Parts: sequence; structure tokens; C-alpha cells
Amino acid sequence: MSNYQETIDLITSKGKFYIDLGLDRIQQVLAELGNPQEKIKCIQVAGTNGKGSVCTILSSVLTTAGYKTGLFISPHIYDYTERIRINDVAISQEDFASYASQIIECAESIKVHLTEFEILTAMMFKYFADKDVEVAVIETGLGGRLDATNVVSKNLCSIITHIDLDHTDRLGNTKDKIAFEKAGIIKPDCPIITSEGYEAIRDRADELNSLMVMVNPYIEQSFINSLSLKGIQQQENLALALAAIRYAFKDIDDNTIIKGLANVKHICRFQYLKEQNMIIDGAHNPNGIRVLNQNLDYYFPDIKKRFIFGCLKSKDYKQMLGELFSFSRYEDNQPEIYFYELKSADSCSFETLRDECIYYSKKLNSINDIVFSKDVLTVICGSLYMIHELTDKDIVLRS
Repeated sequence: MSNYQETIDLITSKGKFYIDLGLDRIQQVLAELGNPQEKIKCIQVAGTNGKGSVCTILSSVLTTAGYKTGLFISPHIYDYTERIRINDVAISQEDFASYASQIIECAESIKVHLTEFEILTAMMFKYFADKDVEVAVIETGLGGRLDATNVVSKNLCSIITHIDLDHTDRLGNTKDKIAFEKAGIIKPDCPIITSEGYEAIRDRADELNSLMVMVNPYIEQSFINSLSLKGIQQQENLALALAAIRYAFKDIDDNTIIKGLANVKHICRFQYLKEQNMIIDGAHNPNGIRVLNQNLDYYFPDIKKRFIFGCLKSKDYKQMLGELFSFSRYEDNQPEIYFYELKSADSCSFETLRDECIYYSKKLNSINDIVFSKDVLTVICGSLYMIHELTDKDIVLRS
């Protein structure tokens, strides 16, 4: 592979761009590479919602404290390099292509076929080990127990964020079943930090002699006020991150934490673009939509709303639309509603979304069709893929 774009074309090709949960393949490849994942101190974060925010909070505080900090998150919004960072600097396109080539060639040499996410995960471990990262903050991709990131034998700690119904076809159709999958990231004699006491998490912690730390979301106001991320759900995410810092990094003082919180960046998560009077939020499941509604009620209670929504047809779009546009919320002030069809063949069609919505809606082809106004709050939600297609990267990054 000679360049970055060729690399992206390969790892997103039909032969690699799919989900196949399991650890055997990536463990074989990492063993060939000398098990780089065992050379790094890791914090692993799983959960349905909030895990990306917890990861970025931890990364910012640790970087501010002087630790060489790796961050692995998914999915990306605009560019694959967003997923792998050191001290919040994304891997270069040149290094991305180089490390992808190493991983793919290694896998082919031992006749192992890796998926896209497995390639990225192996790249991340090798890159972080080569660059002497002191601490890696790792967001689980899907579930936990069989996720490709779950190959580290010992963590500084594991964190499980809020659990809700999502990916039920792979993780189970109840919260208890999903909690069992998330609990798979717990390691022997390594603490697990969570704010929800699911039996599966307690049982797994007991089985592995792992300290279970239950976190109270009520924390010092100075920390809440300092956090650059907005949204009422961030208080719980912040509490989880602070608990991990206080357990594993007792040398980091409150002033350093506060500086780190002010520098946290996690784009498209209840992000407000003042010039357009627009909220961009990656809410892509019913719980995310409920939290979005709570945030809109808290921060923008009176202004008229305009929604732009789109999602994949595999998502629970019926419940998401029911949450977003319930009659009780808008009976006296109906919002403007636009539905967008993603470029993916798996996109939910405009007609499907229109027929499921109780209010009148229009089809949106381009964000250029929207006339922004200070009197109408535009809200983009439903899919991170849609955010990528509709929004301007430069505008989002500088806001």
C-alpha cells in the first residue's frame, strides 16, 4: 500500500468491513508482533453510552498531568486518524498507512483474516508500544467480552459506563445480557469502576477478585464547571473518570484535573455551533435520544426547534423517533423535521422515517438547503455517519 487513501480503501473493502466478534484472530497476530498490548498500561472503557466522553476526559487530564497518553476511540467522524492519538495528536496519515501495512502483512503471513476493527486495534497497540506510551485509554468497540480491544491481560482499571439496549442482535435483548458482555473487560485483581450495579458485573468482579468501585455522580461543582463538554449526562461520565484518576493516579492534584477538564475535546457530542445556532449530537440509540431531549430542555427550553435526523435501518428508529417527536413534547409548537438518507445502502429511507413520524416532515438532500437563524435551533442527530456527510469538518473542529 503506497498511500493513505489506498489503505482506507482496503480496510473498508467488502472483505474486511464487517463485524465478527472474537479474540482468536487478533491474539494470533499480536503474538507474532511480540504482544505489544502487554507493554502498555491500559484503562479500558466499555458501555452503551458515554464511553467516548469518559475516554477523552481521561486522556486530557492525563496529558495535562504530563503522562504520554494514548487514546483509542471509535468511530471517527471525519477521518480514520482521529481514532488513534497520542497526547491528543492524531496519528499521521503516513504512519497510519505504514502500520496498517505491517498488520495486514503480518496477518497474511500466518493466514489470519482480520476485520477492519481488528486491523485498527492491532495498529493501535503496536503504534502505542513503539512510541513508548505510558498510559493508553482504550474505548471498547462493541460489547466487551469478545471485542478486539479485550486482549490486554491486566488493566490499571476497567470502567463500565451507562448500559442500555443497543446492538441487541449481537449483545442480547436485555440490559442484563448486555451487562454480561460489558463485564467481560474486567481483569483479575484489577478494579472495575461503574455507576450501575448489574448482577453480571458484581458476579464477574467477585469471580476475578476485582475491586468493584460504585461511583456517585454527585461531585464537586468546580470540576463540573471546568469541564468543556456540555450535557447533563457528562456529570456521570466525569464522576467515572475522576474515580479512575483518583484510584490509579494519586499524584494528580485537583488543579491539574481542572486544567485538563477545560481542554477536553469530543466533537459532535451535544456540540453547539454558535454561528449557525446548531447542535450536533451523535445520539444514535433510544437512550441517546432521551439524553438529547433532556439537554435540549435544560439548555434550550423555549426556542423553536428544527431537527435533521437520519440513521441506518438496523437501528431502533421507531423508538428513536417516538422519543424525539412525542406528541406531549411538541403538541403546541411543532418542530421543523427533515429526514436525510445516508449514502450507505443500509440507510433508512426517507419514506420509512416519514411514515413512522407523527409530524409532517421533508426530505433533506444537503445542509445547504437549510436557512440558519438565531430564532430556530437546528439539531442534527441520529447517526455519526450522517454528521460526517452533512457537516463541514473545518467549521466543526474550530467551534
